[in-house]
Amino acid sequence: MFARLTGLIFAATLALAGPARAELGDDGLHIAPWLNQTFMDLREDLGDANAQGKRLAVIIEQRGCIYCSRMHEEVWVEPDILRLLEEEFFFIRINMHGSTEVTDFDGETMEEREIARRWRNLFTPTILFFPEDVPEDVTGIEAAAVVMPGAFGRWTTFNMLNWVLEKGYEGEEDFQRYHARMFADQAAAGAME
Repeated sequence: MFARLTGLIFAATLALAGPARAELGDDGLHIAPWLNQTFMDLREDLGDANAQGKRLAVIIEQRGCIYCSRMHEEVWVEPDILRLLEEEFFFIRINMHGSTEVTDFDGETMEEREIARRWRNLFTPTILFFPEDVPEDVTGIEAAAVVMPGAFGRWTTFNMLNWVLEKGYEGEEDFQRYHARMFADQAAAGAME
């Protein structure tokens, strides 16, 4: 009887606790299975992404970012999104205030915090999606095919990932129209943002 009561109390406590908190590393940034550890040379990372048949994406985050936490705990863990992140993209992360050296596409090497400023990044999380080919003399912000600043809900994120994979940025339908069209179908199937 006591064991059963204890089990019920434990289950009720878990139910009231809400979504699980994402694990943080020693640097205060979230740990995610889809983030790659590299030597932070973007041209090499692009080559690795292309060799794996994936799209290179760079996410900029910072310690204590409540929007980063929301994305890690509620959005990027959705099975359909997680599958895309792991199977279709090659993600690396830049710490907005970090000191690890990063080599930009133009060959300039600087600390993470300097490259975040160079790319005029103000908010976290920000994701930069890159094309398969990047000219030699451009910076990351100049090379980015798409920049996704901020936290978004499940379906906006899911549709953005798919729009990038479909190279929608090269077509006539901008993301807002694509998302509206896709979400109409998703909502008809019961989706809620």
